Amino acid sequence: MARVAVIGGGISGLGTALMLGRRGHTVTLFEQDARQAGDDLNRDFFHWDRPRVPQANHPHSFLAPVRTVLRTETPDVYTDLLALGAREYHDFDWFGEHPPHRVGDEDFVTLRTRRIVLETALTAAVVREPTVEMRRGSRVRALTFGKGRPARVTGVQVGGELHRADLVVDASGRRSPVPDWLTAVGCRPPVVDSHRTGITYLCRWYRLRPDGPRDPGRVKTGSTAPFALAGVFPSDNDTFAVSLVLSTGDPTRGALTDPAVFEAVARRFPATAAWLDLAPEAQTAVLAMAGLDNRWTSLVDDEGPVVMGLVNTGDSLVHTNPTLGHGVALGLRAAQHLAARVDQTAADPIGYHTWTTQNLRPWFDAQVTADRGNERRLTESSPYSDRRTAALAACAFDDPVVMRARAQVRHLLQPADDAYGTDEVDRAVTDWLADHPDFSATHDGPTRDQWDALIPG
Repeated sequence: MARVAVIGGGISGLGTALMLGRRGHTVTLFEQDARQAGDDLNRDFFHWDRPRVPQANHPHSFLAPVRTVLRTETPDVYTDLLALGAREYHDFDWFGEHPPHRVGDEDFVTLRTRRIVLETALTAAVVREPTVEMRRGSRVRALTFGKGRPARVTGVQVGGELHRADLVVDASGRRSPVPDWLTAVGCRPPVVDSHRTGITYLCRWYRLRPDGPRDPGRVKTGSTAPFALAGVFPSDNDTFAVSLVLSTGDPTRGALTDPAVFEAVARRFPATAAWLDLAPEAQTAVLAMAGLDNRWTSLVDDEGPVVMGLVNTGDSLVHTNPTLGHGVALGLRAAQHLAARVDQTAADPIGYHTWTTQNLRPWFDAQVTADRGNERRLTESSPYSDRRTAALAACAFDDPVVMRARAQVRHLLQPADDAYGTDEVDRAVTDWLADHPDFSATHDGPTRDQWDALIPG
C-alpha cells in the first residue's frame, strides 16, 4: 500500500483522496482553506469568498462521467448527492417518451446541481474515511526531493513539518504553484499548452417561489444571438442560474453587471425568458468571470517524466473554459484511473501520463477548437457555417437518432466525428431537411440593435 499526499481539497483532490483511501492506501489531504463545505449549502454557496476557485459559484453541468465514476467508486456519495437535492436529467427526457433503448443510452444523464452540493457530499465521505486524514488550513509550501535523475519527490513541506510520501498528487487547481517549485530546484520545466479563450461569462442565481409557477414548459436550455449565447441551468433545491456568454471585447459587457440590464437582455432569449417568466426570487448579484484559458500542463517532455514521485490531476493537469462542462468529469476520470494504479504510478509515472494523453487530451483539443470558433463567431457576429451544420443542431430536438449522437459528444463518450459521422445520422439529417424545406440557419436571440437598445447610453 502507498502513502500518498494530495495537495488541494477541491473536487479532484477530494475524489482522488477518497478513491485511494477506499483501496487501502494511506492518504493525507492538504487544503489551505480552513473552511469546509457542509455546514449550510446556501451559505457556503452564496457567501463563501473563494478567490482561488473563481468558478465555484458559477453554474456547472455534471456530465455522464461524473455520475458513472461516483456510482462505481463511491455509491454512498452519489446517494448523498441525490438526498441533498441533486436531480438527474436524461437527454431523452426532452421527448417525454424515450426511444427504444440501445446499449449506452443509460449514460446520457446530467446531474443538475450546484457545485457546492457535490463538494459537500465528497467532503462528508472523506471525513468518514479512516484511511484519509484531511488537514484543513494547511498550506503546502514546498516539495521535498531525493536523489536521482530525474529528481524524485519524497514528500511535502507544510510549515515546519516534512511529510513523507511515496507519491504526491498535485490537485491544487489552475493556479498551482508546483511548476514553479519544480523549476526552482532545477527540474526541467513542465510542458504547458495554453490558449486564451477571449470569452466572458455573466450569471445570476434565482430560486423558484414556493407558491409560484414552477414549470417553464418544453423549452430548450440554450438560445443564441450572432454575438452572444444565453443558457439556463436548472439546479438543486429550486435554484437555477441564468448565464450570458459573449466576447471579452464586447463593449456592452460591463453594463450587464447591472441586474436590471442583465435581466432585460436575458428576457430577449427564449430559453432564459421562459424561466424568468416564472417570477423567481433573485439570490445573487450578477457574477462575472473572464480571463479564462484552456491549459494543459504535462509533467512529461521529449526526454520523459520531468520528475518522479509526483503527478498532477484536475485543473492542475487540464482546465478548460466551462462551456462544455469538461472539468469535473475529466478530473474524476483521472482520479479513478490513478486510484486503481497508484503503486505503479509511484514507481514510474509514465503510464499515468500516457493514459491522460490518450484519454483526456483529445477533449482538451476539442475544447480549444470549439472556443476558437466561438470566439470568432461572437466577435464577428458571424452566422452558422452552413445550413446542414445548423440543421444538425436543430433536428436533434426532433429526432432521437441525432439526439443520441449529440448526447454521446456532450457527455464525453464519443468524439464528434465518430458520433455524427454515421450513415444513420446522415440519413436522419437529410430526411429532416426534406421535411423542413424552409429551414435556414438563424438565431433565436436578439439582433444587435435590439441588444444595444437595452444598454444604457
